[in-house]
Amino acid sequence: MNANPLFPARRAVLLGAAALAFAQGTVAAATTTLTVASFPSFDDSIKLAIPLYKKLHPEVEIKLVSLGYADHHTAMTTALATGANLPDVMGLEINYIGKFAESKGLEDLGAAPYNAKQMQKLFHAFAFPQGVDASGSVAAIPADVGPGTLFYRKDILDKAGVTEADLNKSWESFITSSKTVREKTGAYMLTSAADIVNIYIRTTIKPGEGLYFDKAGKPQLDTPRFKKAFELAVAARKADIDGKIAPWSNEWREAFRSNKLASQMMGAWLTGHLTAWLNPEAAGQWRAAPLPAGAFASWGGSFYAIPKVGKQKKEAWEFVKFMTTNKEIQTLSFVKMGAYPAIVEAQDKAFLSEPIPYLGGQQARLLWSDAAAKIPSMKPDRFDGVALEITTAALDDVLERGKSVDQALADANAQLKRRTRR
Repeated sequence: MNANPLFPARRAVLLGAAALAFAQGTVAAATTTLTVASFPSFDDSIKLAIPLYKKLHPEVEIKLVSLGYADHHTAMTTALATGANLPDVMGLEINYIGKFAESKGLEDLGAAPYNAKQMQKLFHAFAFPQGVDASGSVAAIPADVGPGTLFYRKDILDKAGVTEADLNKSWESFITSSKTVREKTGAYMLTSAADIVNIYIRTTIKPGEGLYFDKAGKPQLDTPRFKKAFELAVAARKADIDGKIAPWSNEWREAFRSNKLASQMMGAWLTGHLTAWLNPEAAGQWRAAPLPAGAFASWGGSFYAIPKVGKQKKEAWEFVKFMTTNKEIQTLSFVKMGAYPAIVEAQDKAFLSEPIPYLGGQQARLLWSDAAAKIPSMKPDRFDGVALEITTAALDDVLERGKSVDQALADANAQLKRRTRR
């Protein structure tokens, strides 16, 4: 028997330390680390969401892994093919949805236990179907969408004596008015003639069809829709209104900052990029307008998917639901990044009516809300990336090498048929 009077105290200390260690171990064991893979600037919404999500789920740690746009999607393609280095949650841009959906490496979020089709009514009519593959499986859930918008520099247009109505009356009027701006101010009105093609082919899609394929999956590059788009690009090049600049390049950014680019057609989300890094110096000078000829189109959009390989499906699904259907984070992403909400609930009238300082106090969200309600749904296809590559090459043949529009599109459609075997 130990007669040391300090023994009971020492024993109590040791027992207390053991209890604390056990408690800490229990907490550590209960903590889940959820890996989310994304890309700029879609990853900004995750950074905004983490502190909000931690309040609801203190037991979950979010590990964000972000790569550049192309590198991210390449890495995810490799990961799905090999089954290695897959995240718990995967961010995807709309141009990749078809390819990833058809890979069969993603969970069908429309099936139990997810049952995501019950959520469809929460989203804009055109948004949810974009994440559904040919078999009806829900491969991904939309987080944001991109109502097509004509952005322009009001100060530069004023200097040229050109109005917004001149720009968006018709596609032909856009080109004619842009030529006036170019002649009087030296500013280009298109980054590249490809811009007008990319917007036009999105504005003339029939509901349920794809961007490059019809409902049956047949290539559509030789149709009047693509012919008109190419002819507009040729007219734009002849009018000398395109800067022949690659979007997202340093040259593109410099063109904005040096007042050499006075217009850009893209999704509503471009507001965030203009504000943050493309052209903060011109705050108050930019405006947003409807696309020419009363057209409506979806330009871009981001989604979340869950790979089949993974052990934390329940936690991953809770995070996906939060990012796609939580009004607070959807609204916050809209305000901070210009990421237009995929859910209708995030568009209360008071919020939509708020002026946007960068756009000269314009109530541009009302414009985007109207556009979002009128955009037709577009069916993704696993060969959309291939079709884009072939279309881009065909346009280069026309603009740079003088090939006729009809011949270029006929050859492109034949090539797409061969590569897709359709």
